[in-house]
Amino acid sequence: MKKYYLIIYFSLLLIMVLAAGFFIPAENILADNSNAVVMTVKILVCGDGVREGWEECDNSDLGGRSCASLGYTGGALSCTPACEFNTSACATTTSPPSGGGGGGGYVAPLVETKVIFSGKAYPKTVVTLLKDAQIAATTIAGADANFQISVSGLSAGNYIFSIYSEDGKGLRSSLLTFPISVTQGATTNISGIFIAPTIDVDKSEVKRGDNIAIFGQSVPNSEITISVNSDEEFFAKTPADKNGVYLYNFDTAPLEIGQHFTKSKAALAGEISSFSKAVSFAVGTKTTPKETPRSLKSDLNGDNRINLVDFSIAAYWYKRPISAEFSKKESEFLNGDGRVDLIDFSIMAYYWTG
Repeated sequence: MKKYYLIIYFSLLLIMVLAAGFFIPAENILADNSNAVVMTVKILVCGDGVREGWEECDNSDLGGRSCASLGYTGGALSCTPACEFNTSACATTTSPPSGGGGGGGYVAPLVETKVIFSGKAYPKTVVTLLKDAQIAATTIAGADANFQISVSGLSAGNYIFSIYSEDGKGLRSSLLTFPISVTQGATTNISGIFIAPTIDVDKSEVKRGDNIAIFGQSVPNSEITISVNSDEEFFAKTPADKNGVYLYNFDTAPLEIGQHFTKSKAALAGEISSFSKAVSFAVGTKTTPKETPRSLKSDLNGDNRINLVDFSIAAYWYKRPISAEFSKKESEFLNGDGRVDLIDFSIMAYYWTG
């Protein structure tokens, strides 16, 4: 009966999502019912009249600067639509600017509608940006794990952007999702992103009292906090090395026989990431090395969980012609009929992990 209730639930949820224009709040997509960590990102909009962050100026807000403070001898400083100083009317001598005979004047350049994302991932790894569940751009994080990625040529409206990265071993991070309202002709800057560490274990089952290796990658020289859920929650800290790699051998003696989950988060210079996705292992009477996991049915984002992130990806294609790229996923992870409908959501309900 539980599966039938889930199917009914998905049908109702789908109707609500479609009525809302596929605009799913980030707190619903990123919800973690245990030990949630709030990661603060800053959203800057060029064109709102308030100079902040990377902006040199914003409309009439010049930040107290003038032609003289920029090294010119006089003139009128202004601001371009790209929130950069316009010094075309600044003078380099005390003589007034020469006249130009009719017309002329400063012509503002056309400004693209753009969204810029910046933050921390893993050193020299690929960072992927999704727009409405489709890959929009990729970039390579620097050796310090910092990255910046953008998408331009947008129309005004609401979008669901998501970011993830893969570490040097091919482990994928949890997905960070940002519902953003884009203003035409403005640049929106989302900074302070801190992608959660990757995480994995070396055993699917460990004999009680033996160690299990918990490992992954994050920002270089960050402090990694590892959580192991049991009747009592256990915490441990370990440093990431200069490449962001961390390893902790956890003593399972305090754990009860049964299934357990572990996850991690990173901290550096006062910034804290959200928790990683959780990976499971069993404590028992024998030790079994972990095998490479197989893809789960309905796991559209590849995090080995079936939850609202996968639901939102499928919901975007509901009753729409699917792209060639998504067609491969629909064939492998859904029912393979070349479209997304209630049958696919019924399959997702069956495999739902939350």
